[in-house]
Amino acid sequence: MVDLTGKTVLVTGASSGLGEQLALAVAAKGANVVLTARRQERLTKVADQCRILSAAQAVGIKCDLGHVSEIERLFEQVDQLFSGVDIVINAAGFGTFTPAMKMTYATTEKMLRVNTLAVMLVSQLAAQRMSRVGHGEIVNIASIAGKVATPKSAVYAATKAAVIAYDNALRLELKPAGVNVMTVNPGPINTDFFKTADPSGQYLATVARLALNPVQLAEVIVSKLGRHQRELNRPRMMAAANLGYQLAPKLGDWLAGTVFNFK
Repeated sequence: MVDLTGKTVLVTGASSGLGEQLALAVAAKGANVVLTARRQERLTKVADQCRILSAAQAVGIKCDLGHVSEIERLFEQVDQLFSGVDIVINAAGFGTFTPAMKMTYATTEKMLRVNTLAVMLVSQLAAQRMSRVGHGEIVNIASIAGKVATPKSAVYAATKAAVIAYDNALRLELKPAGVNVMTVNPGPINTDFFKTADPSGQYLATVARLALNPVQLAEVIVSKLGRHQRELNRPRMMAAANLGYQLAPKLGDWLAGTVFNFK
């Protein structure tokens, strides 16, 4: 059983979806929780729930991860409140199912800022603090899409592939300092993510049998904390598909563009 009593956990994207469930899951293990997202009202409600679960501290700090200054200010506030952070979980992100030729530059830039650059900066600032004390864990929520890209997700897949590559190098750099980096690569999750990615609701309805339950996924992720887990891929069927993709890339391309293309 994971015991996070006395630990401080920062969760980004904590106002809804997987981020919210991760915040609740670490609170249930006794952690002090710092929740951040853009919606202060939602953060306050989730923080209230966390305090009930943990009987520890929980604070919601509004932060737009698309702005460097706000991320830096977030860590300054965490330092003041808790004198550091033990675990950081980057769960913020968004996507949109749009063909690459039709994707606007503004959306591409925003997605890179939130899904990739913010993850890198949050990870860097956390790593600097954790390496000084010789312990800590960084958990970055990437995606199976970063390993197996499909049509209409070129930019989203690229943002997640970048996170996976970044984590692979960061993990090696931080290992001597006693800091672990875990990359989580989920397939579709039954959350509000798809209200932006696919407002029609068609995609989520099509993959309903494969869609992950955010509560269950959060529990699995939290159960791996402190175990020096390198990577977590869910569902297992998609993880197996990724392995097949590496062994037979041409067949993988055909499958990704036909059989597994639900968009």
